[in-house]
Amino acid sequence: MPFQVDGALYPDRAVPSKLDNLSDRVDFLVRLCAAWDFGRLPDRQTIEEIRRTGWKEAVESARLLTSCAYHLLRSWHDLPPAPYLGRQIPSIRDDPSLEHV
Repeated sequence: MPFQVDGALYPDRAVPSKLDNLSDRVDFLVRLCAAWDFGRLPDRQTIEEIRRTGWKEAVESARLLTSCAYHLLRSWHDLPPAPYLGRQIPSIRDDPSLEHV
């Protein structure tokens, strides 16, 4: 079954039918990670698609260092860790039980 681009990620323009080139894929990842970071989880088909090898270059190029979702994508594609530049909440960061989660 061909990948269906999530139309909810494109409120500002027409939903692309395909994501064939690097710039379209990076744009999709930016939109996806922004939504995901705010609690809108992607569907299974989207996860399966972006985990494919062909997305690795787009993940590397996106460089969304403030996005938690982006860092997960990097790990799925076996990319080296990048510095997380997002907000760290001290009550969570300093929780001694965090290492067990």
